[in-house]
Amino acid sequence: MLINIDKRISPQLLFILAQMGHGDEIAVVDANFPAVSTAAHCITKEPIDMMGVDAPKCIELITKLMPLDTFTEFGILRMEIDGAPNELGDVHKDVVTVLDHVSGDVGQGSIERQIFYKRSKAAFAVVQVGEIRPFGCFLLRKGVIF
Repeated sequence: MLINIDKRISPQLLFILAQMGHGDEIAVVDANFPAVSTAAHCITKEPIDMMGVDAPKCIELITKLMPLDTFTEFGILRMEIDGAPNELGDVHKDVVTVLDHVSGDVGQGSIERQIFYKRSKAAFAVVQVGEIRPFGCFLLRKGVIF
């Protein structure tokens, strides 16, 4: 047993976060995302199941344990809404609120949906959440601890 670790963070996810190095990315994807087929291309070959939480809560839990990269333009990328790349959906706005409480100046950006799918295949791992709001997918880039 460990203390001060949220019970929704599985031992598998803790191990993966600890294994990741600076610049590695983890995909936090919604319930509709092809997580199994995408994870087959990643370092971690099976998705981590966090279907009991939404994307903002998952990102909040992860960023309490893992720093986001502040040395690159973007420490987090969101999947763009088709045909409206500059528009933020409710799920994106909720994640922005979560990131307001993350230390450091974390750049936030977006990428087109099909590019997100391709880039996710190069992630260290895929975490699938129970998020059902559309385009609720994010890539988090691991930073460093000083």
